[in-house]
Amino acid sequence: MSEPHAPGDHDPAHHVDLHPSLPVRLLLWLVGSLALVLAVIGVVVPGLPTTPFVLVAAACYARASRRFYSWLAHNPTFGPLIREWRLHRAIPWRIKLIAISTMSLTICVSIWTFAGKPWLQGLLAFIGIATGLWLWRLPSRDRPR
Repeated sequence: MSEPHAPGDHDPAHHVDLHPSLPVRLLLWLVGSLALVLAVIGVVVPGLPTTPFVLVAAACYARASRRFYSWLAHNPTFGPLIREWRLHRAIPWRIKLIAISTMSLTICVSIWTFAGKPWLQGLLAFIGIATGLWLWRLPSRDRPR
């Protein structure tokens, strides 16, 4: 989103609330880093969602490390997504459509691949439908009317 931000929004430090326990901060940093790796893989692997992993990484870094949260929030690829979520609890419309489309395609291919296992096909269908509905219900401020 390229619209102006409220004063202080350019500095993500006001979103950081470090956990008081060092072991917990280290665990949060590890979980955030793993989520970020999965998000980066999701950029190139269809069906692996990028958006939820970026948001999990940002949430973990916000409790674990000012430096890593600031770095992620200023990242040209992921920063706008994080700001949109933090400020408005919204997902950009284009990102939402890409996520639902690639997830649907991948789940359909997976269901076809597991042709001999109806219980697994049903589980995949349930997960796909539930995740798609959840994502669809998230607001998008830039949705065309």
